[in-house]
Amino acid sequence: MKLDVLNIEGGSTGRSVELSDAVFAIEPNEHAVYLAVKQYNAQQRQGTSKAKERGEIQGSRRKIKKQKGTGTARAGDIKNPIFRGGGRIFGPRPRNFGFKLNKKVKQLARRSILSVKATEGAIVVLEDFTFDKPKTKEFAGVLQNLKMDDQKVLFVTGDLDQILHLSSRNLKKSKVVEARNLNAYDLLNANKVVLAESSLGEIDKVLGDA
Repeated sequence: MKLDVLNIEGGSTGRSVELSDAVFAIEPNEHAVYLAVKQYNAQQRQGTSKAKERGEIQGSRRKIKKQKGTGTARAGDIKNPIFRGGGRIFGPRPRNFGFKLNKKVKQLARRSILSVKATEGAIVVLEDFTFDKPKTKEFAGVLQNLKMDDQKVLFVTGDLDQILHLSSRNLKKSKVVEARNLNAYDLLNANKVVLAESSLGEIDKVLGDA
């Protein structure tokens, strides 16, 4: 697939690039995408919920009433879970919700999403650019020139560009990531994917191996 390279004014530079068929033109695998997004969401969970159980409640272990003859249910100490202030039965404990997913499956998921985006015309190649200093207004101007100011946009750069990252940070609908840090969730969540020219080689290196 061949795409024109645009400049930050939204016009053509007169150049074009060839996107790799191994990355941008495969048969999408929906189940791989599902697993990759599920793993991403699972890893975002903190897993720090904790409730005190019977053995962790402070209080006396004395039996509060005799076993029989009271006309009510038998009960042990005041920390009994059926009493107010007692321990919780099978309460949540700190845990890691993440799970292992094979590298090849995650690669397949990203290639699948990129192939769908390419088919839908949702991928744009932009010449490399940066700013002298972080400026949200200038980054918003680039989005406006590309007619993407009202859409969720994912900018993919070849290397870490701290200035671009800081410039886009305050815009809720845009995100800047390095090519090597691409994930299925960000790709799927974006309406448009803007690839810097320098990112294409890195994407082929990271995702090109089937």
